[in-house]
Amino acid sequence: MKVVAINGSPRKGWNTEKLLKEALRGAESAGAETKLVQLYDLKYTGCKSCFGCKRKGMESCHCILKDELTSVLEEIFEADAVILGSPIYFGSLTGQMISFLERLKFPLLSYDDFSRQLFDGSINVAFFYTMNEPKENYKNVMEQSIQSHSQILQRLGGNVETYASCDTYQFNDYSKYHSGALNEAHKRKVRETQFPKDMEAAYEIGCKLMSK
Repeated sequence: MKVVAINGSPRKGWNTEKLLKEALRGAESAGAETKLVQLYDLKYTGCKSCFGCKRKGMESCHCILKDELTSVLEEIFEADAVILGSPIYFGSLTGQMISFLERLKFPLLSYDDFSRQLFDGSINVAFFYTMNEPKENYKNVMEQSIQSHSQILQRLGGNVETYASCDTYQFNDYSKYHSGALNEAHKRKVRETQFPKDMEAAYEIGCKLMSK
């Protein structure tokens, strides 16, 4: 069994990567071989609308562009599960994650029949979102639009699970930054009480990916 995690955050070692690594640890406990990919280390573009993946006679479900994302996409289609993670910037995923998803998702879409399932395998997906917004804002305002990015991932043939880690702690020392609109004491409390629960949830999700 193989699991590939994709970190769409530019901040290594912070909230998003911590959740991804904990999910990978859960998958490893179930016997999986794991790998973590840092999108911000790669040079690539989003979909260029070349329609190469729609040309007759071309290999189905694969983007034909060649850059540093190519081998990552190939690994995903050879994996049993993929774990994605992105912070939420201005109400959406990071640009790198969106570009990655364009390259992954567009080849999965059939232009002959939009309901047709082109990929005949089964890859389970977990998607972690991290954000400064409190949980109630995410649930009331942002959840539907953010999770719409995950819907087409069902075309990978497996289960898709999402998890939002909200009200995250963003700096080691808030006094060094212009952050007067944020309540550092509240953020620290959430970090101490809720984020450990988020980590536990990530571990369990990683385990679950291997059992489906």
